[in-house]
Amino acid sequence: MLTRKQFLKRMAAISAATTLSGFYGFQCTPRKVKEVVEGNDMITFDLHSHPGQFFWKGIEGFKGDEGVVKTINEMNEGGLNGGFISMVSDMLVLKRTETGIVPERKFEPGEAWHDIKRQLSVINELLQTLDAHQGLKASDLITDPSSNVAIYLACEGGDFIGEDIERVDQIYESGIRSIQLVHYAPNNIGDLQTHDAIHQGLSEMGREVVRRMNSLGMVIDVAHASFETVKNIAEVTEHPVILSHSILKMEAERPISARAITAEHAKAVAETGGVIGAWPSGFNRNFDEYVENILRLIDVVGIDHVGLGTDMDSNFRPVMDSYLQLPDWIAALKWKGLSEEETRKVAGGNALRVLQGVLKS
Repeated sequence: MLTRKQFLKRMAAISAATTLSGFYGFQCTPRKVKEVVEGNDMITFDLHSHPGQFFWKGIEGFKGDEGVVKTINEMNEGGLNGGFISMVSDMLVLKRTETGIVPERKFEPGEAWHDIKRQLSVINELLQTLDAHQGLKASDLITDPSSNVAIYLACEGGDFIGEDIERVDQIYESGIRSIQLVHYAPNNIGDLQTHDAIHQGLSEMGREVVRRMNSLGMVIDVAHASFETVKNIAEVTEHPVILSHSILKMEAERPISARAITAEHAKAVAETGGVIGAWPSGFNRNFDEYVENILRLIDVVGIDHVGLGTDMDSNFRPVMDSYLQLPDWIAALKWKGLSEEETRKVAGGNALRVLQGVLKS
């Protein structure tokens, strides 16, 4: 239920938008974000993406580099300033079923480490030809907001670490700036949302990984982690964490509802000073409901702890499937009642704050 303040705020926004047409009485054509905000210095950041599913290159079923190029071009045309592009540590052991993604076997010794190095080689090769530049520190995002998109490398799943904590240092030296500690395959770091508990939260190895990432200046991503794991990470970390792509729970029968989070789960992330990437997956019935679910999340954790986490181009039935929709998304947030300052925080300001607080300059 809306508070009186929220109701009046949204009514004022509706009144200001009565001449527009489309999804909410308007629809922006694809253009740079600066055209739908006051001024041209808004920072926009995606906390989680897989452009063109580049990590499949070299694997049977890969359909070429065209998808990667298309998505990077749309990042630039839509006005995205930067984002985490994520490799997938457990890709080789996963299979897709009617009810979701599950591991079908265990890793062979060294398999995950070898495949992450393969994926890193692929993205480094692509970065040489893409209209993008690599981000290693926060200033790489904001030195020139009009420049091409800043790509920060990430890894979905810490499976590649195995028992060798030194691999965290090696992956940092290779340019990766964020690790999502768990994904779909159980590992020795912590428990997942979508699998029975093994460690009852964060393992001792997981605690060591968190401390090592803190010391290096790497962003810890707690997406896919169980509530107990997230609580334990929040107790150990000295830096803000991100939960790169999720949304608040609703009806249990919704698609992929196992990946949604409770209010308490969301607050555990916010209490570290962190940010939750609002996820435009098929959990949401449509784009309108997705924007409403962002407002629900803001109501729970506050405006300083919500951002964007698209999961482009690996999302499940996405209600936002192109960065060309980014101007519409920003305009919709404002139409629904967020102020200019609040919109800037959600669009990328909150993510930038975390980067500035974690990454070493």
